[in-house]
Amino acid sequence: MTTFRLPDDASAGDLRTYLARARKADPDGDVRLQAVGPVLAAWTCVVPGRGISSSGLVLGLRTFALAEHLTHDVTVPVKAVSDRLARGGREIPEPPVTSDPTWRALSPPRSGWERVGGLPAEDLRQVALAGIAEVTRGAPEGSGSAAVADLRSRIWGRPTDTVPPVPAGGAYGLHVLGFLGGGAADEVEVHAVGPWTRLSTPRGFVVCR
Repeated sequence: MTTFRLPDDASAGDLRTYLARARKADPDGDVRLQAVGPVLAAWTCVVPGRGISSSGLVLGLRTFALAEHLTHDVTVPVKAVSDRLARGGREIPEPPVTSDPTWRALSPPRSGWERVGGLPAEDLRQVALAGIAEVTRGAPEGSGSAAVADLRSRIWGRPTDTVPPVPAGGAYGLHVLGFLGGGAADEVEVHAVGPWTRLSTPRGFVVCR
């Protein structure tokens, strides 16, 4: 059984916090643990895509240093990893139950990204808060899951009024995962390649399709 070993307690705490935030977006979600050499990439899904092309997909990404080089790629329930981290320590034994969400097969490219601009973090925070309020108003208690999913897809799939425009779901992902800083001067870098858009901050990345 593969074990992911983090170098210190701070890294374990950061991963635990990141996964706790990911569960706010999807309590039953999954995390892809992709170890390449000394780096662990932890992918989560914030907004599932729709259709064959998974249009509207929003993924979160945090990277962590590993205590030792490792090559391994597995997707498991977020809860399983969170439970292991909650016990303390820096080691994450691979959970026995794996998962295969649709987004697992849609890996963004590693190269070819081009910078298309930068956006104030506060502008994207306001987009996220407005969208959350709209979802709350449009999906009162008792709304069916299909209706709520359709509403969320429409709200988070539309472009922002920013320059450059980005999917509103990207702003939501940055907000819910805690990647937006508190400073008024903080900027989010925007890169694109093909159908993908990447929003980058010092705290993490959100990738939209």
